[in-house]
Amino acid sequence: MKNLLRVPLAACAALALAAGCRTPPKAPPAEDDGTIVESEFPGGLEAPGDLPLGNIDFSKLAPVVPPAAAGIAPVYFSYNESAIPASEQGKVANAALFLMQNPGVVLLVEGNCDERGTTEYNMSLGEFRAQSVRNALVAQGIEPARIQTVSYGEEKPAVPGGGEAVWRLNRRGDFAFFQR
Repeated sequence: MKNLLRVPLAACAALALAAGCRTPPKAPPAEDDGTIVESEFPGGLEAPGDLPLGNIDFSKLAPVVPPAAAGIAPVYFSYNESAIPASEQGKVANAALFLMQNPGVVLLVEGNCDERGTTEYNMSLGEFRAQSVRNALVAQGIEPARIQTVSYGEEKPAVPGGGEAVWRLNRRGDFAFFQR
């Protein structure tokens, strides 16, 4: 009887120890002082979107340039953040409207970062930004299978150079539309 109780008790003890050993992610800096905090997930986020991705081969699709009247523009993010600022929500709404009006169009959301931080950190942060945009579009009624994400990290700056004026323009989520 004692041996029967030892196995479950040992398993419970091991689980309790393992759960208590995880180091929580570090919080981002309080202000934009140029310091990059290397945390498990940028901005203390838990994990990227949990929506299933469609299996779209964009290399075989024709790009679609939405008309200027559609108001499609990049979504800009705050320093070290992947949450879409309130001031940028209208851009996501415009992209959702364009997708609703064009059911044969699919979207690749491209996450980008400024040059600060390691390559690995920026690739992760870029993915979180792309996922935030994707999740916001899905919340507005766009089918998850029509949207995929990619992170370019700091590899595709919109504007070369340094300083906040430039960095602000490189922290973005771009929309790339394709015809199915």
